[in-house]
Amino acid sequence: MKRALLVVLLAGGLAAATAPAWSQGPPGERPMFSTTKVDGTDNVYIFRYGNHQAMFVVTSDGVIATDPIGYGRPQAVSTYVDEIKKVTDKPIKYLIYSHHHFDHIAGGQPFKDAGAKIIAHKNAKKRLAAIKDPATPLPDETMDKKKTIKLGGTTLELSYVGLNHSDSSIVMRLPKEKILFAVDFLPVGSVPGRGMIDFHPLEAENSIKQVLKMDWERLIPGHPGPGGRLGTKADAQDQLTFLQDASEAVKVAAREGKCWEPAEKEVKLPKYEKWPGYEANLPFVLRRYCGLWGRGT
Repeated sequence: MKRALLVVLLAGGLAAATAPAWSQGPPGERPMFSTTKVDGTDNVYIFRYGNHQAMFVVTSDGVIATDPIGYGRPQAVSTYVDEIKKVTDKPIKYLIYSHHHFDHIAGGQPFKDAGAKIIAHKNAKKRLAAIKDPATPLPDETMDKKKTIKLGGTTLELSYVGLNHSDSSIVMRLPKEKILFAVDFLPVGSVPGRGMIDFHPLEAENSIKQVLKMDWERLIPGHPGPGGRLGTKADAQDQLTFLQDASEAVKVAAREGKCWEPAEKEVKLPKYEKWPGYEANLPFVLRRYCGLWGRGT
């Protein structure tokens, strides 16, 4: 009996050690960080720290990393670099900022110290140069609409799809692996929250439509999806439909003079009430659309 129990405990421990951290329970119970290779790939990894995550790609000539996610926690960046070193001894060649918001790109100096060239959209550099955050190095190189990085047999396509969650968001696509990395404007299976504060609603719909036309199968989001899963085109379409439904509902309320408070209290979208974040985040969504349809902004 004791031997059988020991086998069960050992098996359980091994499963916990090898399973992705997000499968081990709610955020409060999972490890602070994890590094996971994307299933079906040889060289694509997700680094998660807390509720933020980034993608890095290992090639024969070096590493392409994204988003240092070090806002208010420099230890996350050093951990990120250390995790890459556990996977490969190749140098870190590039660090790409997905957009200019600090919660995703602050703290990149350890990557720069490691020899990485920092790339971002030109609008990101303008904003970072104006704000002068000491924890966020300026990009070494900027892009406008498109840029392609080729390193060690790997191709990574960078595309600017216009205004959405920011004016500097870059979508990153690995054409061979059919994987997309998109941050904040395209959450997976959940209601967006405070990020709606500076959202560009109508333009964001166009951004998502552009993403849907791209050739990809799996989406790595900047925050883990429900259960830590990656997104699909169906998820992207669902997010677009959610935004359109919210927009139409608030438009009706706004034309009845109900923006701000009455609309935030009265407008419901029961179709999405089972989505994570529905109760807590819907007011942010409604407030932003009240800004659009009630004030024209």
